[in-house]
Amino acid sequence: MKPKTLLITGAAAAIAVLLAYIGADFFLGSIVTRGVNRFGPLITQTKVSLEGAHISPLNGSGTLSGLFVGNPAGWKSEKAFYFGRIHVEVEPRSLFGDHIIVKEIAIDRPEFVYETRVVSSNISELLQKISETAGSSRADPATAKGGNPLKFEVRHFHLTNGKLTLGIGPAALTLPMPPIELANLGTSEGGITSSQLSVALMRSILGSVVQATTEASGKIGKTLGAAAGQRLKELFGNKQQEPSNP
Repeated sequence: MKPKTLLITGAAAAIAVLLAYIGADFFLGSIVTRGVNRFGPLITQTKVSLEGAHISPLNGSGTLSGLFVGNPAGWKSEKAFYFGRIHVEVEPRSLFGDHIIVKEIAIDRPEFVYETRVVSSNISELLQKISETAGSSRADPATAKGGNPLKFEVRHFHLTNGKLTLGIGPAALTLPMPPIELANLGTSEGGITSSQLSVALMRSILGSVVQATTEASGKIGKTLGAAAGQRLKELFGNKQQEPSNP
């Protein structure tokens, strides 16, 4: 084969590989986006929408953008939380099976809205709905190509620089959230369903929300007096047992 012909053939092969890579990248991202938008509302029983996803089939890294999770019915805010950007690292080969190994999930600068009533909060009610779904026949309808239900194993999860808004309207307070870090979710079980994973993550999120409100009530109490601090505890911080509830 002549050098010129070899060069043209090599260039064509490179372009073909590049196009195949771009096509697979777009295809995987579309699958994730459609999957979240279709099955997310079934798990949370609220509005869920994901704007987009980009996942590399070669190294398994990717980004999910614009994840919105709505409040259960009856709460004032439309939003329970919003993740602008989620970075994920997945074992590439596992993407095409029924046991997906997620090496890392990193969420930075998430936004949460926390509303309370006498004996409940919007976040605890959302956790309750997810827990109900996890134990029902409608849980986790997504399946792999072979028909088996998809299961997940998350080696490392961390959430940092979270912002928590307490209440709605002019009286709302914005607070920083403590970071959340979890390891080996679903590892000992050989993988867990998306509903079970959601329950585990929501329990930790609720615990972090409670911690942030309790710390805030203490600081405000020192600044404005014991009565003001106790009032904030009654409104937002008296939920110490919520993370252990189903």
